[in-house]
Amino acid sequence: MTNPPVSETRAPRPPRPQAVLTVQEIKDITPNLIRIKVGGDGFDAISPNEATDKYVKLMFADPAHGLTPPYDLTDLRENSPEMLPRNRTYTVREFNEDEKWLSLDFVIHGDEGVAGPWAKQVQPGDTLVMVGAGGKYQPNPDAPWHLLIADHTAIPAVSTALEAMDAEAKGTVIAAVAEEADRVLPVTPAGITVVWVDNDDELIAAVRGLDWPEGTPQVFAHGERETIKTIRKVLKEHEVPRESLSISAYWARGRAEDQFQAEKREPIGKID
Repeated sequence: MTNPPVSETRAPRPPRPQAVLTVQEIKDITPNLIRIKVGGDGFDAISPNEATDKYVKLMFADPAHGLTPPYDLTDLRENSPEMLPRNRTYTVREFNEDEKWLSLDFVIHGDEGVAGPWAKQVQPGDTLVMVGAGGKYQPNPDAPWHLLIADHTAIPAVSTALEAMDAEAKGTVIAAVAEEADRVLPVTPAGITVVWVDNDDELIAAVRGLDWPEGTPQVFAHGERETIKTIRKVLKEHEVPRESLSISAYWARGRAEDQFQAEKREPIGKID
């Protein structure tokens, strides 16, 4: 008897619950960073976790399509794929389970993209739909030292990690943020050094030139895909084991998120 293909035996993945939330507050944090607080009864559809890099998938439907959330994604895929909402991944900056709200930081690059332009024109009372949350990284208080490597997109995750660290934590943050006015982090433990650079080339150079303390660090490294691949090579040279790493690409230069996410399953998108 011939066994059926795996695709025929695997049960379909159940749809993830959609949190339909209301915009409650909008703050300009820096010239290019907007923090948006959302909450409401739909908050209970979010799966909480303890990760400091927790993230959600935001769903942006074209207003011209007249869709009402929560969206029937199965029906849209089968009958109107051109109307499917566009997904964007964002790190949660603040998460208040008791008061049922969270905040997200949006980096603004003119009128490019989907999420940034939405954040520029959104008003209190507007709706934001999301699913999640995912995430795995937490600072380990037993790590000899911490190394956090980031570009602008990973600053929210670095910020929540710093807030979660013990006062005695030691280590280095190396962050590539072009505009000095955007170089904002919360109060850091006294033993954490922060190094700001202008671009990804300088980010790589700073990691290569780091005075490496004794002991194996816990590393958080997230940013542009090709940059993170190069940084992974540097970390291998220092024999940092995979279990001490939280490393992935948040985006890829020249790719929209849909293509970037699809490529994660291909060799070009893998970071070992």
